[in-house]
Amino acid sequence: MESAHYFSASPAGPFTRKPLTVELAGETRKLQTSAGIFSPDGIDKGTAVLLAAVPAPSPTGSLLDIGCGWGPIALTMALRAPHARVYAVDVNERCITLTNENAALLGLENVFASAPEEVDPELRFDTIWSNPPIRIGKDELHSLLKLWLPRLAPGGSAWLVVQKNLGSDSLQRWLSGELDASFTVSREATSKSFRILRVRKASR
Repeated sequence: MESAHYFSASPAGPFTRKPLTVELAGETRKLQTSAGIFSPDGIDKGTAVLLAAVPAPSPTGSLLDIGCGWGPIALTMALRAPHARVYAVDVNERCITLTNENAALLGLENVFASAPEEVDPELRFDTIWSNPPIRIGKDELHSLLKLWLPRLAPGGSAWLVVQKNLGSDSLQRWLSGELDASFTVSREATSKSFRILRVRKASR
């Protein structure tokens, strides 16, 4: 099953690129995809909800996409904030390659996709957008969010899309209890069975 192996660093099966036509940042884009990744045939419902709901990212500074897949979130950030540096992380080597290649296809020089451990640990992010991989399990998900959310820059915001029946409300409660007092967690929107959660870091 597709979802059984897209979390692995090296998915089973051949890495065969195929064309993908999608709309990102208001225009039709011709990109590449492959099997062995999350939502290989287009923009999944959660990501579409996120991209429709979030305000524009910080126009400068460092932005982050957690769990980039073939790149829809990172590419949209880069298209909407061409003067920012957009970091995209995924454990799946195929996703990292595709995101970098798709950025090149769009002429975007401000996208940097890599494995999580290759990102400078001192880097702080002005905006984080993510459709987090809920299905990796609660412990792994919590570890992932504890790694990245504390790296919001002062005044920065993270926007997460989570399906209601996959625990969005319990995740909101967990985040509120886990993050220190400099963070606030709120539910910003509900659309098509998805919640948009916002995590804000105080300015100072």
